[in-house]
Amino acid sequence: MTEAILEIALATPLRRLFDYLPPHGAQAVTLAPGIRVTVPFGQRMVTGLLLGVKSTSELGLDKLKHAAAVLDTKPLLSPEMIELCRWSSHYYLYPLGDALFHALPPWLRKGKPDKDSCAPGWQLNPRGQGLNPGAFARAPRQQQALAHLIQHQRVLQSELGLHGLSRAALQALVSKGVVDQTEVMLEPPPLEIAQGPQLNHEQRTAVTAVCRGLGQFSPYLLEGITGSGKTEVYLNTIAAILRRGEQALVLVPEIGLTPQIQARFEERFPGQVVTLHSGLSDGERLQGWQAARRGLIRVVIGTRSAVLTSFRCLGLIVVDEEHDTSYKQQEGFRYSARDVAVKRAQLESIPIVLGSATPSAETMQNALQGRYQTLLLQQRAGSARAPSYQLLDLREQNLLEGFSDTLLQAMQGNLDQGNQILVFLNRRGFAPALICHDCGWVANCQHCDVRMVVHRRLRILKCHHCEAQAQLPHSCPACGSSRLVGVGLGTERSEAFLQSRFKNTPIMRIDRDTTRHKGAMDKFLARIGSGQPAILVGTQMLAKGHHFPRVTLVAVLDADAGLCSTDFRGPERTAQMLIQVAGRAGRADRPGTVIIQTHFPQHPLLQLLIQGRYRQVSEQILAERSALQLPPFGYMGIVRCDAPDPAGAPELLQKLRHFLPAQTGVNVIGPLAPPIARRAGRYRSQLLFKSPRRGNLHHTLQRAVAWMQEHAKGYRLRWSVDIDPQDSI
Repeated sequence: MTEAILEIALATPLRRLFDYLPPHGAQAVTLAPGIRVTVPFGQRMVTGLLLGVKSTSELGLDKLKHAAAVLDTKPLLSPEMIELCRWSSHYYLYPLGDALFHALPPWLRKGKPDKDSCAPGWQLNPRGQGLNPGAFARAPRQQQALAHLIQHQRVLQSELGLHGLSRAALQALVSKGVVDQTEVMLEPPPLEIAQGPQLNHEQRTAVTAVCRGLGQFSPYLLEGITGSGKTEVYLNTIAAILRRGEQALVLVPEIGLTPQIQARFEERFPGQVVTLHSGLSDGERLQGWQAARRGLIRVVIGTRSAVLTSFRCLGLIVVDEEHDTSYKQQEGFRYSARDVAVKRAQLESIPIVLGSATPSAETMQNALQGRYQTLLLQQRAGSARAPSYQLLDLREQNLLEGFSDTLLQAMQGNLDQGNQILVFLNRRGFAPALICHDCGWVANCQHCDVRMVVHRRLRILKCHHCEAQAQLPHSCPACGSSRLVGVGLGTERSEAFLQSRFKNTPIMRIDRDTTRHKGAMDKFLARIGSGQPAILVGTQMLAKGHHFPRVTLVAVLDADAGLCSTDFRGPERTAQMLIQVAGRAGRADRPGTVIIQTHFPQHPLLQLLIQGRYRQVSEQILAERSALQLPPFGYMGIVRCDAPDPAGAPELLQKLRHFLPAQTGVNVIGPLAPPIARRAGRYRSQLLFKSPRRGNLHHTLQRAVAWMQEHAKGYRLRWSVDIDPQDSI
């Protein structure tokens, strides 16, 4: 009889699968792909994922080890999810085992049990089922709890606050023998869809178009100006999906967006929404993942990693702000959640909606070529009007901490009218650099080729690349002078200046430093939502999708950095950022104004943007990219290395370049040092691959990966491959 052999994926850097014999006493025919098993690997026991059962192995049966245990009775990953991970592994040239384990929550990656769909709660026992709701009238809280249980049969511990019930009252009913405290089997809540606002003609047309494509792969670009009501299109389309008994996945670029979006979705679909993101505990992520996989909830709102969430019956994917670079993972598994979402929609034969006021060049090109159907929203929803723009020429102007007199006067006028103001500066900290005014000493990071950023409130210098910290010095370590100067602007510095200038106005700084603690963003949004006059100072966290109805003035302190970028994506990202941040102004019944401070008021890009002509900007960018064979007209990949010594990485990459045969249509550039050549104490180098044909590029990079696996071990270095890099230079 032929011995069955298990094909197991392990979360290791090794780009292969592993063969094992079934556990002693287990029948291989009962083991389905997608279950977890425990296997011996070296000196350890590790968790693996079964991908198949076969009859032959490259190794002899006497050399195969037995798997130790089977952890699941049913597959955790569906065939479609396994196929999606296979595609992602192949496309991004990443180990398959690691890719598959990214589709599981951390709890399950560690081999812990897949908990049943139960939660702690209380339910009536047979004795309690015979009671009258008016029983225990002398104990009102117990009577309230009993009445609720008689009507609903059960209550979850997590629902007590929602129903105004007391844990102590329920425990009292337990002691009286009429209620049991137990694990309650979870069930999907009854489908409830609240009525939303009436849609305008453009919104109705978009919803109708997407609903026409339900049940088949249909990609749509929902191109709508800021404030045009894209979210209402999402909500109405999802309502149609839920009525079909299906689920929806909504991707957002930042954790900071989830509280506001979740509240809006919860209002429309009560009890049927869960969020998934890295800010949750392992237990919370497991609970949300299980609820989606078992169909206990119908809508998942998540950041990048949520694209690999399992569903019982997924019917629609929405990628909000599809242009956002946060969708591209920059470490480890360097996938694009947007592109993986499109592939997932294709594999599962469902529609996908890519929404943006400023579509990426790649998405715009797909739409122009007819691969995506374009749905336009060109008017603001409700009574809101598009903001007016003012380019403020900074030449020969006196500035106070980056603020011109004209801008300060406009801010005071808006505050006098009881409005809110958003000040945008995409640099956190107090100042980007600390220098000595007498000798020119600069506070550099000891581990990276960058300057330390001044954080004055914490009295520290901090590297924003390796997170190294040092105490803010009182005197220059080179010459002893006390004249140390913070050079440049950061959000903390702007906050301090505004607090001194507008003493009676609340100043809220919203950046990664002030929102790092759980619940911090929720508190900021609640304060902003109160509608009191205030000034919001922040980075791009404030520019993405937030709805601030009382913000009537948006001030961009420095629009010039992006205009002078050497990155070929610089103009595109600058245009997107300016349009997105400007879109926070005038989103309700109060008109909005956008003031952009710049030394280049006649710059063609700025002139087009203030006329609301982003599509023309995009077309110009595409024409330039086409002439230079840059994405989306050409394809790119990078092999990156870093080593503890300056010579190791470029030496290895030079050998790799010599090994690779000349490939028609593939241009190899380098080895090159990236803009930050040393980071976290390691020296970095990279090879850039460019080709007008994706197949040629992948073929060459596959050879490079195979060579690196064999030859990189002796160099004490780390290496990675980045397909479709977002920071190519």
